[in-house]
Amino acid sequence: MFDNLTQRLQDIFANLTGKGRLSEEDVDAAMREIRLALLEADVNFKVVKEFVAGVRERAVGQDVTKSLTPGQTVVRIVLDQLTELLGTTETRLVLSGRVPNVVMLVGLQGSGKTTAAAKLANLMRKRGKRPMLVAADVYRPAAIDQLETLGRELGVPVYRGEGTADPVAIAREGVKHAVADMRDLVIVDTAGRLHIDEQMMDEAAAIKAEVKPDQVLMVIDSMTGQDAVNAANAFAERVDFDGVVVTKLDGDARGGAALSVRAVTGKPIVFASLGEKLDALEPFYPDRMAKRILGMGDVVSLIEKAQEAADTEVSQEMEERLRKAEFTLEDFQTQLGQIKKMGGIGDLLSMLPGAGKIKGMKDLNVDEGQFDRISAIINSMTLAERRKPAIINGSRRERIARGSGTSVFEVNQLLKQFTQAKKLMKQMQKGAGKGRRGMKLPPGLGGPM
Repeated sequence: MFDNLTQRLQDIFANLTGKGRLSEEDVDAAMREIRLALLEADVNFKVVKEFVAGVRERAVGQDVTKSLTPGQTVVRIVLDQLTELLGTTETRLVLSGRVPNVVMLVGLQGSGKTTAAAKLANLMRKRGKRPMLVAADVYRPAAIDQLETLGRELGVPVYRGEGTADPVAIAREGVKHAVADMRDLVIVDTAGRLHIDEQMMDEAAAIKAEVKPDQVLMVIDSMTGQDAVNAANAFAERVDFDGVVVTKLDGDARGGAALSVRAVTGKPIVFASLGEKLDALEPFYPDRMAKRILGMGDVVSLIEKAQEAADTEVSQEMEERLRKAEFTLEDFQTQLGQIKKMGGIGDLLSMLPGAGKIKGMKDLNVDEGQFDRISAIINSMTLAERRKPAIINGSRRERIARGSGTSVFEVNQLLKQFTQAKKLMKQMQKGAGKGRRGMKLPPGLGGPM
């Protein structure tokens, strides 16, 4: 979602890094451009003013004038200021020693609160918790049904309350049911409104007073810009939440809400939602996000995604088969599946340092459906064809194309890609063999992730 801002900042930095010395006029011109770029990204104007002032104060000081690379020093200053703006360090979800822990979600209608509750339950389940979801949004019947559907998908129980439409009573009884069911975490999904109103605020405050949550998280929709920040500010004054969950960061909004919310409310961003899938919620790391905004990539998150998606045993078996020149289309399909589990290709590319500078990368339209077409083609092959692609002649290709609903051209393309991938991995394996003994292949290319 920060693509436009990233491009603007990279253009500004390109002008600076090409100069051997920077005058105060050069810095002022860059600051004007940065100010305009941030305002166009819908960042709060007070936040922009303070941010630019902080960067300028350091940029016209000793940090830059004594540097041998003044342009790069300015980039580092901007990175430091941006990281500070986003929160400096990761803010973890803090839970007490009581059982069950209670997390309460608040926010406006349409912010993605109900889905965020399920995503949080999924994330905490992976961390060893036994969560229960409580559907306390009684005003939107679809919210309860939606939460139950998501709960069934995750295998997480949902308490919806029976015989009462009182959200406070539902939240209270939900906690009691969690105790009886030996659940150690309760996530309460509260009601939202299209706009801030007194009834919603009073209700949220009453639920908070009744269940005494360990954490109250405000869910904001990054697509709504400064409206989301204003809503968060209103909640901070009345309900005093502990942290923010930013949703829809994978969208095409300008990103101002994510950049403004901490500075305006004083509340840290705890989680970020980067997709629609239930595993698309992750801890928010200010330093990593700042680097991504500046086009520096996020290799650490990329590695973590690879490790989470990996099946170590399968990867080790695949690496051994590759050593014996036994890499097949079945293995190729497995590798593509692991890459798909790591998220969208576009998101993965954005984590690579300098990816935004590659010619044509900005306009690259990655067809995520290609994974499904490749799987369909491979699934239409016989076992012998998957393991020995060399036997696939013209008539076999026509049969595979008909069976997979694709064209012979696409089948030919897949076989060509497979041959190239196999050749590349053999070369890498040969290179590793010339280096130190036991060197592993990179994740996603035959080596364990």
